[in-house]
Amino acid sequence: MNHAIARRRPTRRALLGTAVAALPALGLAACGEVTVEGQAAASEELTIADDQGREVTLPGPARKAVVINSYANEFVRAIGAGDRVVGVDRSSLDRLPYLELAEEQVIAEGLDQLNYEAIAELGPDVVILPRNAVWQEALEQLSAFDIPVVIATAWDTEVVDATLSLLGQVFGVEDGAQAVLDFRSEIAALLEERLVDVEPVPMYFETVEPYLTTLPGSGFHAMIEAAGGTNIFDDASGGDAQEELTVDPTEVVLRDPQFVMHEFEPSAEPADRFDALREGLEARPGWGGLDALADGRVAIANGWATSALGKSIGAVYLAAWLHPEQMDGVKPDDYLTRWVTEFQDTELSDVADYVQGPLG
Repeated sequence: MNHAIARRRPTRRALLGTAVAALPALGLAACGEVTVEGQAAASEELTIADDQGREVTLPGPARKAVVINSYANEFVRAIGAGDRVVGVDRSSLDRLPYLELAEEQVIAEGLDQLNYEAIAELGPDVVILPRNAVWQEALEQLSAFDIPVVIATAWDTEVVDATLSLLGQVFGVEDGAQAVLDFRSEIAALLEERLVDVEPVPMYFETVEPYLTTLPGSGFHAMIEAAGGTNIFDDASGGDAQEELTVDPTEVVLRDPQFVMHEFEPSAEPADRFDALREGLEARPGWGGLDALADGRVAIANGWATSALGKSIGAVYLAAWLHPEQMDGVKPDDYLTRWVTEFQDTELSDVADYVQGPLG
């Protein structure tokens, strides 16, 4: 069975955003009247502050943009400006095939490998980069082409709301950004209401690589706490820039988590890795004695699903697994489906292609 996601036609919201962006400035040059075209252009100019505190002046809402980082591309699409993206990085195209961009529109092989001449040839109104990209170099290189650079770090869950608002300003789709913010707020309010006074469940979270876990300050740690869990490594330190750390396998066993979750690399293209990953966890030395594994309290997920919307979708799933009684009646699959169909404007083949919770 082919589970590849199907592409959909642009939503009314996306089409409306495109139509508004395409409206020309009015001119009244006929019959000897004074034209206001130049005045309109000047009034359309906007100055924004990016997430590095830099003031960036744009000639108006971006009609063509190069966007680096898959999470940023998800947000741009979610706010209704996805059709204005003319260039992306390799990872974005690999992870998000529904972007429907051609190979020649890949202008970066990584966050530190940007093809500036290729970017210039696309003629974007703005280039959007996360703070962990080579944005200082990009500023210098793109200044020769008079292309503005905006720093917006969509992967950082601590600044998700600010990033969405910033992107709404860049593209002039503040209403679209607010719709995404409202969806996040809806999820946050649900979790706060349902999980009040719950006893946190100690859990171990693993991302991508064996024994690579999350520390306080990371988005995954915040997701665990929002879901009514407690991170068994909340006392650890020494993580990388994203507050992730490879831990001693023995230490996981000693800390005896009551729930285990592994999230593998995000991709909108389904990857059938669930059985292999679950069996791999069970086969780890010493892990046979963990109650979480013995009782089937293990979840495996594709990061495209559970890291979506600043980890908000993952928080709903995790809360339902950790506190099924308090979350009775809540269907996490519905939230994922809404994110994919309404905000990513594509179709979801089968939720089980992306998220598989505890057995039994």
